[in-house]
Amino acid sequence: MKQIRNFSIIAHIDHGKSTLADRLIQATGLVDARDFRDQLLDTMDIERERGITIKSQAITLPYVDSEGQEYALNLIDTPGHVDFSYEVSRALASCEGVLLLVDAAQGVEAQTMANLFAAMEHDLEIIPVINKIDLPSADIEQTKEQIEMDLGLDSDLAILCSAKEGTGIDHVLATIVDQIPPPTGSEEDPLQALIFDAHYDPFRGAIVSCRIFSGRVRPGDTIRLMYNNATYRVEEVGVFRLTRESRKSLSAGEVGYIISGIKTVSDTRIGDTITLENNPAPTPLPGFKEVKPVVFASVYPVASDEYRSLVEALEKYKLNDASLVYQKDSSAALGLGFRCGFLGLLHLEIVQERLEREFDQSLIMTSPTVQYRFVLTNGDEVTIDNPIYYPDPAAIAKAFEPYIRASIMIPERYMGAVMELCLERRGTHSQFSYPSTGRIEIQFDLPLAEVIYDFYDKLKTVTQGYGSFDYDLLDYRESDLVKLDILLNGEKVDALCQIVYREGARARALNACNRLKEEIPRHMFKIAIQGAIGGTIIARSTVNAFRKDVTAKCYGGDISRKRKLLEKQKKGKKRMKMVGSVTVPQSAFIAILRSDDKK
Repeated sequence: MKQIRNFSIIAHIDHGKSTLADRLIQATGLVDARDFRDQLLDTMDIERERGITIKSQAITLPYVDSEGQEYALNLIDTPGHVDFSYEVSRALASCEGVLLLVDAAQGVEAQTMANLFAAMEHDLEIIPVINKIDLPSADIEQTKEQIEMDLGLDSDLAILCSAKEGTGIDHVLATIVDQIPPPTGSEEDPLQALIFDAHYDPFRGAIVSCRIFSGRVRPGDTIRLMYNNATYRVEEVGVFRLTRESRKSLSAGEVGYIISGIKTVSDTRIGDTITLENNPAPTPLPGFKEVKPVVFASVYPVASDEYRSLVEALEKYKLNDASLVYQKDSSAALGLGFRCGFLGLLHLEIVQERLEREFDQSLIMTSPTVQYRFVLTNGDEVTIDNPIYYPDPAAIAKAFEPYIRASIMIPERYMGAVMELCLERRGTHSQFSYPSTGRIEIQFDLPLAEVIYDFYDKLKTVTQGYGSFDYDLLDYRESDLVKLDILLNGEKVDALCQIVYREGARARALNACNRLKEEIPRHMFKIAIQGAIGGTIIARSTVNAFRKDVTAKCYGGDISRKRKLLEKQKKGKKRMKMVGSVTVPQSAFIAILRSDDKK
């Protein structure tokens, strides 16, 4: 066990985490130059294009120090985005230390702080690494000062490296061996293994990534998952190199995989504990919790005859992503579909993009919403994530919506613009701290519903790309909520309705009406687009009809001749409107999500 080191790399988005992992893999000789490609641990095309890690990976690096001593360095890679913070916490629970990566040009940012606190909660050894020192804009002294002031770490111990150029990589590896403690635990104790990830193999079933804390597991053993009490027979165990390498056993301190014929990834809960059926551990490992969706949206096929294909695509997707929750849904405007729950907005985007790319689906996705709670006059409490099920307004005693605590790190000059943006979005309880000269951290309590409506894009715009944003879910708070209906020629379109804050309802309704006016093509009759709360119309715009000039043949003569022709045309248009149906294009459902100044 003294030759094992378990560590993770944590950083803000785009601070060079995947690039550093690439250099460590190359430096330990695990991949030759011919087989190497950038972002080696990111296996999906979407990860490579966006430069983000979605699915965490693990890899065992063989390392020989200057004295010829051999070590196994287990790198447990983590997703960097706030949506996947629970997965990150389970990966950190599997480690003894972390490399905390800080960009020499950007400095300490919001998620750097959040990740540091997460590592501190697990009592890990933290090694600060200053990356991107080769950039012309790199300010190493300023970054060191921020590490001292913001993070409270000793900047003299910070390793200077450039993951892109390969500078300082040997120093990083030597420091991992010297400073990160070896794992503890006994092989004689009952088996306790923490699941930190799982992925689906079409031939072998779910492959569970785990860290063994005590005991030993071999092929042929019968294991039990302590959360759902399911038992399975182990077919294969091994470690992660660039491919899976099978071993005779995995014992305390090691990180590897277990294949045991588990049919779906959703049977393996991240954070669950694996033990042996015949010699079980007395208690599971701490920290397990059910992952709950935060953002909800409905998904429909563009053509109704593609519904069967969407069902199959979602079933296959669910095999790989246990955090997606969905159930059947239907809409008068869009037909049959599914109501889906996501961990956050990035998760929603990724699911949509992967369904379109990997499963060749054409989708319409309704506007994302959050879970609201309503206390009714009869004392019942209902939770709603779909505006269609909004209770009768007369029966509502109180309404509650979820709040988050947002931490926004910005250069000082953008303070006014960011304050204005947060106050516009009903931000309260602001707190300020000045981590270092010229930088400010603002904390606001914001309704989650205001954040999912293009808040991040606006923040990046007003701070010219320098603002960084991180958040934690807080609680539910009382609010004045109403249901905003969108009507086309007096008929409600259920797929476009939203639950909104009463004071912001008119602005949201006007935006929706104007957007729809641009997107809905002209028909042979006039189309009235209205925003309504109950029976009160609060916004309106009109799509004018195609019109033939029926008075063109009248040369002179009495005005009554023209009037007669116009009246006849008006009656025809009215009759057409009664039987005609309005076609709403797919783009209209996406356009309604954008705010006024975003074309």
